Amino acid sequence: MSLYLLEIEPVAATREGGQAVIDALLAPTGEGSVAELIESQVTADHSRLFTIVEAGSAEEAGRLVSSLGDAAGTVQGPDEVRLVGAELDDIKALRRGAGYLVEWDIPAEITMEKYLARKKANAPKYAQVPETSFLRTYVREDTAKCLCFYDAPDEDAVVRAREAVETPIDRIWALGAIDLGAKSS
Repeated sequence: MSLYLLEIEPVAATREGGQAVIDALLAPTGEGSVAELIESQVTADHSRLFTIVEAGSAEEAGRLVSSLGDAAGTVQGPDEVRLVGAELDDIKALRRGAGYLVEWDIPAEITMEKYLARKKANAPKYAQVPETSFLRTYVREDTAKCLCFYDAPDEDAVVRAREAVETPIDRIWALGAIDLGAKSS
């Protein structure tokens, strides 16, 4: 099984619009899909959901997209991702939300191996910003970008943490809460 990222813009950029997307993702597809919703983080302005699913193939993950019906405006993905900095079983057990999401569009010359080496070398530098907790990263297997999740008191603390690890920010999102209900598989 692999992990896939779906970036979803709900038709309505409201709490209800985001919840409609989640409800559609959790509904049985009726197509024998074995894709499992791992997590979905919604931006505080409700304009975008970053959803991670576990599935046997991109096709299986893509079946979830068809289940969205009229709840979703645009959907990017599924794009295969690798989890870095956390264990999948822990995420499944805790379903821990985050306060902030940083997107970094990784330069083309950085391979997965270079990315992972850089991440490992820089991770101890997070200690320079103790008020910010790095939670996890999903890096696309094609290394086009990564999504890094943080708990922090404010956006400035996240920026300081990124400066400490010498990694740029292409987009930063404050995250809101959404009800994932009972997980299905």
